Amino acid sequence: MTGFATPLAGYLLVAALLFAIGLAGALTRRNAILVLIGIELMLNAANLNLIAFWRYGPNPQALTGFMFAIFSIAVAAAEAAVGLGLVISIYRHTHTTDLDQMNRMKG
Repeated sequence: MTGFATPLAGYLLVAALLFAIGLAGALTRRNAILVLIGIELMLNAANLNLIAFWRYGPNPQALTGFMFAIFSIAVAAAEAAVGLGLVISIYRHTHTTDLDQMNRMKG
């Protein structure tokens, strides 16, 4: 087999690249929605790692990694809902999603 030493290394490489893209998007973007998308990419990279380590671990019959990934997906969905709710609420007051202009907390 050419390429990676184990198939696990391929999954870990893809997850690392996905995490790096998400981190770069979250740190360099000024739009709040694009920052949330970057955070979701990082969470998906973590889920990919959970599934890969579960699949290539010593006991793949136990569904521990799969259950951790399902729980992480549920947490990510809740985070996206709350984050989007906050962005919409802030947008109604400031009429912008630019994070540089959202520097005040006033009622």
